[in-house]
Amino acid sequence: MATANQPITLSAEQVEELNRKLSLMRHDINNILSLITAAVELIRTKPEMSERMIATVLEQPIRIVDSIGQFSSEFQRTLSISES
Repeated sequence: MATANQPITLSAEQVEELNRKLSLMRHDINNILSLITAAVELIRTKPEMSERMIATVLEQPIRIVDSIGQFSSEFQRTLSISES
């Protein structure tokens, strides 16, 4: 990842917006991790549901990657950081 070529000044609104988006990303990822934990607990107590729950668990990593990617893109856009 390339860094900005010059100093960057952010407005209070931009900082607030980035913080809001960071908070949302953390919230989303915590929810996804809770879902994974619940699915594993359900598999432990009701093995007959394992096929369905495993499918659910396997869908979650892409959701985490997407959430991080969305925030990263916004962060880079706000700070004028380009990918190299």
